[in-house]
Amino acid sequence: MNIWVDADACPNVVKEILFRAAQRLGIKTVLVANQFLSTPPSAFISAVQVPAGFDVADNYIVQKCNAGDLVITADIPLASEVLEKGAHALNPRGEFYTPENIRQRLNMRDFMDQLRSSGIDTGGPAKLNQQDRQLFANQLDRFLAKQLRQ
Repeated sequence: MNIWVDADACPNVVKEILFRAAQRLGIKTVLVANQFLSTPPSAFISAVQVPAGFDVADNYIVQKCNAGDLVITADIPLASEVLEKGAHALNPRGEFYTPENIRQRLNMRDFMDQLRSSGIDTGGPAKLNQQDRQLFANQLDRFLAKQLRQ
Protein backbone atom coordinates (compact mmCIF):
# COMPACT_ATOMS: atom_id res chain seq x y z
CA MET A 1 0.00 0.00 0.00
CA ASN A 2 1.15 3.52 -0.85
CA ILE A 3 -0.16 6.90 0.23
CA TRP A 4 -0.64 9.48 -2.54
CA VAL A 5 -1.10 13.12 -1.60
CA ASP A 6 -2.77 15.72 -3.80
CA ALA A 7 -0.28 18.18 -2.38
CA ASP A 8 -1.03 21.46 -4.18
CA ALA A 9 -3.72 22.42 -1.68
CA CYS A 10 -2.94 20.03 1.17
CA PRO A 11 -2.37 21.93 4.43
CA ASN A 12 1.16 21.73 5.83
CA VAL A 13 -0.09 20.40 9.16
CA VAL A 14 -1.67 17.45 7.34
CA LYS A 15 1.57 16.82 5.44
CA GLU A 16 3.44 16.76 8.77
CA ILE A 17 1.02 14.16 10.14
CA LEU A 18 1.56 12.08 7.00
CA PHE A 19 5.35 12.40 7.23
CA ARG A 20 5.32 11.12 10.82
CA ALA A 21 3.06 8.18 9.90
CA ALA A 22 5.20 7.27 6.86
CA GLN A 23 8.36 7.24 8.96
CA ARG A 24 6.81 5.41 11.90
CA LEU A 25 5.18 2.68 9.81
CA GLY A 26 7.51 2.53 6.81
CA ILE A 27 4.80 3.36 4.27
CA LYS A 28 5.75 4.88 0.93
CA THR A 29 4.17 8.33 0.73
CA VAL A 30 4.27 10.36 -2.48
CA LEU A 31 3.32 14.04 -2.67
CA VAL A 32 2.22 15.14 -6.13
CA ALA A 33 2.06 18.83 -7.09
CA ASN A 34 2.76 21.18 -9.96
CA GLN A 35 5.28 23.07 -7.86
CA PHE A 36 8.45 22.10 -6.03
CA LEU A 37 7.78 20.57 -2.63
CA SER A 38 10.28 20.16 0.13
CA THR A 39 10.10 16.84 1.95
CA PRO A 40 12.05 15.54 4.91
CA PRO A 41 14.93 13.17 4.11
CA SER A 42 13.37 9.73 4.18
CA ALA A 43 13.40 6.48 2.28
CA PHE A 44 9.59 6.49 2.55
CA ILE A 45 8.70 10.05 1.53
CA SER A 46 9.07 11.55 -1.93
CA ALA A 47 7.62 14.32 -4.07
CA VAL A 48 6.76 14.38 -7.74
CA GLN A 49 6.52 17.68 -9.56
CA VAL A 50 4.19 17.49 -12.55
CA PRO A 51 3.80 20.15 -15.25
CA ALA A 52 1.40 23.00 -14.58
CA GLY A 53 -2.06 22.53 -15.99
CA PHE A 54 -5.63 21.69 -15.14
CA ASP A 55 -5.87 18.34 -13.30
CA VAL A 56 -2.32 17.26 -14.22
CA ALA A 57 -1.51 16.24 -10.63
CA ASP A 58 -4.90 14.54 -10.29
CA ASN A 59 -4.39 12.58 -13.50
CA TYR A 60 -0.93 11.49 -12.34
CA ILE A 61 -2.35 10.18 -9.08
CA VAL A 62 -5.16 8.33 -10.85
CA GLN A 63 -2.69 6.71 -13.25
CA LYS A 64 -0.22 5.67 -10.54
CA CYS A 65 -2.43 4.60 -7.63
CA ASN A 66 -3.51 1.02 -7.20
CA ALA A 67 -6.38 -0.73 -5.46
CA GLY A 68 -5.81 -0.56 -1.72
CA ASP A 69 -3.71 2.62 -1.85
CA LEU A 70 -4.76 5.68 0.14
CA VAL A 71 -5.20 9.06 -1.57
CA ILE A 72 -5.30 12.24 0.50
CA THR A 73 -7.33 14.89 -1.32
CA ALA A 74 -10.03 17.50 -0.90
CA ASP A 75 -10.77 17.19 -4.64
CA ILE A 76 -14.07 15.33 -4.92
CA PRO A 77 -13.75 14.36 -8.63
CA LEU A 78 -10.27 12.94 -7.91
CA ALA A 79 -11.67 11.02 -4.95
CA SER A 80 -14.38 9.59 -7.20
CA GLU A 81 -11.84 8.41 -9.76
CA VAL A 82 -9.57 6.70 -7.25
CA LEU A 83 -12.53 5.02 -5.57
CA GLU A 84 -13.42 3.53 -8.97
CA LYS A 85 -9.92 2.02 -9.07
CA GLY A 86 -10.41 0.42 -5.65
CA ALA A 87 -8.23 2.91 -3.77
CA HIS A 88 -9.32 4.71 -0.60
CA ALA A 89 -9.75 8.49 -0.36
CA LEU A 90 -9.47 10.65 2.76
CA ASN A 91 -9.82 14.41 2.87
CA PRO A 92 -7.63 16.66 5.05
CA ARG A 93 -10.51 17.12 7.49
CA GLY A 94 -10.54 13.41 8.29
CA GLU A 95 -13.60 12.42 6.25
CA PHE A 96 -13.41 9.33 4.06
CA TYR A 97 -14.98 9.43 0.65
CA THR A 98 -16.82 6.17 0.03
CA PRO A 99 -18.78 4.59 -2.82
CA GLU A 100 -21.87 5.35 -0.70
CA ASN A 101 -21.25 9.09 -0.24
CA ILE A 102 -19.27 10.15 -3.31
CA ARG A 103 -22.27 10.70 -5.63
CA GLN A 104 -23.94 13.04 -3.12
CA ARG A 105 -20.67 14.97 -2.67
CA LEU A 106 -20.22 15.32 -6.43
CA ASN A 107 -23.80 16.58 -6.79
CA MET A 108 -23.31 19.15 -4.00
CA ARG A 109 -19.99 20.26 -5.52
CA ASP A 110 -21.65 20.75 -8.92
CA PHE A 111 -24.56 22.64 -7.35
CA MET A 112 -22.20 25.00 -5.49
CA ASP A 113 -20.21 25.50 -8.69
CA GLN A 114 -23.41 26.51 -10.50
CA LEU A 115 -24.21 29.00 -7.75
CA ARG A 116 -20.74 30.53 -7.98
CA SER A 117 -21.03 30.68 -11.78
CA SER A 118 -24.25 32.66 -11.46
CA GLY A 119 -22.51 35.21 -9.23
CA ILE A 120 -23.65 34.02 -5.82
CA ASP A 121 -20.92 34.19 -3.18
CA THR A 122 -20.98 30.79 -1.49
CA GLY A 123 -17.94 31.47 0.68
CA GLY A 124 -15.25 28.89 0.98
CA PRO A 125 -14.53 26.06 3.32
CA ALA A 126 -13.86 26.93 6.94
CA LYS A 127 -10.24 27.17 8.01
CA LEU A 128 -8.77 23.86 9.15
CA ASN A 129 -8.98 23.81 12.94
CA GLN A 130 -7.53 21.69 15.73
CA GLN A 131 -10.55 19.37 15.74
CA ASP A 132 -10.13 18.76 11.98
CA ARG A 133 -6.43 17.98 12.46
CA GLN A 134 -7.19 15.57 15.28
CA LEU A 135 -9.92 13.85 13.28
CA PHE A 136 -7.56 13.48 10.31
CA ALA A 137 -4.78 12.03 12.48
CA ASN A 138 -7.19 9.60 14.19
CA GLN A 139 -8.78 8.44 10.94
CA LEU A 140 -5.36 7.98 9.35
CA ASP A 141 -4.05 5.99 12.32
CA ARG A 142 -7.12 3.73 12.42
CA PHE A 143 -7.01 3.15 8.67
CA LEU A 144 -3.28 2.35 8.61
CA ALA A 145 -3.52 0.05 11.63
CA LYS A 146 -6.36 -1.87 9.96
CA GLN A 147 -4.49 -2.10 6.65
CA LEU A 148 -1.29 -3.31 8.28
CA ARG A 149 -3.19 -6.04 10.19
CA GLN A 150 -4.59 -7.45 6.93
